[in-house]
Amino acid sequence: MRTLPPLFVLVLFLGFANHLNAQINRCAPETGKAPTTGQFCLNAISTAVPFLGIVPDARSAALGNAGVAISPDANAMHFNASKLVFAEEDLSIAATYTPWLRALGLNDVYMAYLTGFKKIDEFQAVGLGLRYFSLGSIQFTDTEGNALNTGRPYEFEINGAYSRKLGEKLSASIGAKFIYSDLASGQQVDGETIEAGAAGAADIGFTYQSPIKLNGSESFLRLGLALTNLGSKITYTNSINRDYLPANLGLGAAWEFELDEYNSLTTIVDINKLLVPTPDPNVDADGNNIPDYREKSVVSSVLGSFNDAPNGFNEEMRELNFSLGLEYWYDKQFAVRAGYFYEHESKGNRKFLTVGLGLKYNVFGLNLSYLVPTTNQQNPLDNTLRFSLVFDFGVLDDDAGN
Repeated sequence: MRTLPPLFVLVLFLGFANHLNAQINRCAPETGKAPTTGQFCLNAISTAVPFLGIVPDARSAALGNAGVAISPDANAMHFNASKLVFAEEDLSIAATYTPWLRALGLNDVYMAYLTGFKKIDEFQAVGLGLRYFSLGSIQFTDTEGNALNTGRPYEFEINGAYSRKLGEKLSASIGAKFIYSDLASGQQVDGETIEAGAAGAADIGFTYQSPIKLNGSESFLRLGLALTNLGSKITYTNSINRDYLPANLGLGAAWEFELDEYNSLTTIVDINKLLVPTPDPNVDADGNNIPDYREKSVVSSVLGSFNDAPNGFNEEMRELNFSLGLEYWYDKQFAVRAGYFYEHESKGNRKFLTVGLGLKYNVFGLNLSYLVPTTNQQNPLDNTLRFSLVFDFGVLDDDAGN
């Protein structure tokens, strides 16, 4: 059992270590670097409930966290539900278990993800997902280190989506989700009672796919666009100063090449950007001691997130995260995957390689992934093995029909 003050819990899960907002020196606008050290000034974007941004399944985790445009399965609910209507199966369920902070010796912190979809007909599909994040057992203390009560903080998300074809090659989806976060309810911080936070959000997705002839060879291109976690702010106290959800814009491309009858290779690229205001603590036009970037409405924060960085366009470009992946399939039964994730050093500095395997036989599928850090920046998933199970029940219907 861990002994942690309530404030630590809030800090940890409102920002994570790689998303803490820090401004170490005044930046030169043209470079974003501190003149005295030559290093990039830290100005990472922080949000509430960051567990919503954690890639929940092992397949995408092995592809450098790419998933907006890869071939559809039940885990598309997290990335881009519009793909579901293009799935080969009529009914599929997936379950993933993700250990968390195992490098620190913690065994009771984890994320579980259960999701599935059903095709209504050739043109429509519906999906449902449940994500649960357990923070384990924590001994709360007061500001002087005296033991209080114990607790088991947790967060969860319930997500539903509807996907429909808009044409032979184009589809769209809309989804709704309920978010609940109980980090330290009942505890006292600076005279305020901590409560559980709740919020609602929406997802919107689009997918375009088409076969392409390339030098006489068969290939298949899929493009995706997804807006996720567009919703209300959340708070853990009675304060009117609420925190943003991790609203995100994802763009993806996956190009699959049929090498021969048994072998295929897919190249994958995802680009993601948080649709949340860039911190600028020096701007407080109304003088209420709350930085203006924290007082924006959800709509203005999303629309303004493309041009609000204190150091201009160069800093906006540094807020893009990149995922690169390769997926090889043999006979559509055995897969080998590899990927790389990149985040700029001033925005969190997450950089890591990923590898993984996939097996598929009849109704059953198994995906494994492993993360290898490439910097000194610690990642909660350092050297952690993740696995997902996928059950494609539509296969049984096909067999029965034959």
